[in-house]
Amino acid sequence: MVLRGIEQRLERVFEGVFGRAFRTNVQPVELARKLAKEMDEHRSTSVTRVYVPNEYTIYLSPGDREQFEGYENSLVSELEEYLAEHASRENYALLTPPRILFETDEDLGVGEFGIATRMAQYGRQVGEEAPAEAPPPGATMIYKPRTQPTEAASLADLGVEREVAVLSWSGQRRVLENQRSVLGRSRDADVQIEDPNVSRRHAEIVQEGSTYWLVDLGSTNGTEVDGRRIQRVRLADGSRFTIGETTVTFSSERE
Repeated sequence: MVLRGIEQRLERVFEGVFGRAFRTNVQPVELARKLAKEMDEHRSTSVTRVYVPNEYTIYLSPGDREQFEGYENSLVSELEEYLAEHASRENYALLTPPRILFETDEDLGVGEFGIATRMAQYGRQVGEEAPAEAPPPGATMIYKPRTQPTEAASLADLGVEREVAVLSWSGQRRVLENQRSVLGRSRDADVQIEDPNVSRRHAEIVQEGSTYWLVDLGSTNGTEVDGRRIQRVRLADGSRFTIGETTVTFSSERE
């Protein structure tokens, strides 16, 4: 598998070079996986395509950035290849091939890093980069709890919309905001369903790239699709499933 091959190369080349330094510092493979996660979470849908950001800025602490001295260009190339392969596998559309930028952030501690994404349109003249009415950058995601206020992305200039997953049941509607959303009777559930036949933590919906899966969490009364119990099933737009006595509809909508 191409993606796994690139991950193994990142582990072998870079972690072999830095050895012990990366036991507490940011690791290249961790960067690659989080970049793919950011790509998945910032996809936007046009009439016929699913667009994803093409520019990714990685913010590192001074200590972590120093570890890459002398190898940064090679790492950038590997990460860009990783994102290009991930986009190809998920059938994502890019305005340009993925571009990785590194920045140093004095506010970050060792082992912490941030990723900011945006859709950027670059000028075509050699040596000149000119965002052609590109939308503002998206919010920066900090890995290891931190907050960093930034502007929310607007895709109006590209004519694309954000695609969201929605659950509907008994006159209620809930947009799924997380990659994992637990459904159940408990107040702590991400999606609370007030049905006495529903377990406290009954099932969960897991997002993997552009695909959503329904997974039963060992519930008492089980999870059914088309009258049969399931443990794990792929959801499509319009899929319906039953937990307890409640029928839930999964749909994909554009905001």
